[in-house]
Amino acid sequence: MKRILVVEDDPNVLSVVASRLEVSGFAVTVAEDGQKALEQIYKEKPDLIVLDLMLPKRDGFSVCNQLKREKKFCKIPIVMLTARTEPIDIELGDLVGADLYITKPFDTKELIIKIEELIKEAEARADNSDMGN
Repeated sequence: MKRILVVEDDPNVLSVVASRLEVSGFAVTVAEDGQKALEQIYKEKPDLIVLDLMLPKRDGFSVCNQLKREKKFCKIPIVMLTARTEPIDIELGDLVGADLYITKPFDTKELIIKIEELIKEAEARADNSDMGN
C-alpha cells in the first residue's frame, strides 16, 4: 500500500483529501505545518506528498525546496495544493521542484487521478534506475 503524507493546515481540506485518498486505497498520514511535515518525512519517507503552500512554521515552498535538494528524498513526488493562483507562485513551485501544482478549489477525483499517475511514473523511474545497476 502506497503511503501519502498530506500537509494542510485547513482541517476541512485535510479531512476531504485524506478521506478520499484512504477510500482510494492509500495509507495516509497528515501534518498541519511545515515543520511537522519534515519530521514525518524523515521518519517515514512517504511515496508521495500533497503539500499546501501557506502553512504555519514553514511554508510549502521551503519544505519542497529542502526535500528536492536531499538525495534521499528528491525523487518523492510532491503535489502542491494551494489557493495561490498567481503566475509567480506557480513559477516558484516549479523552481523549487514541485511535480504538480493544483489550485484550490479542486476536483478530488482529478486529484486522485493525478496522484496515481505520479506514483506510477515514480515507480517506473525507480524500476529503470534499478536495471541500470
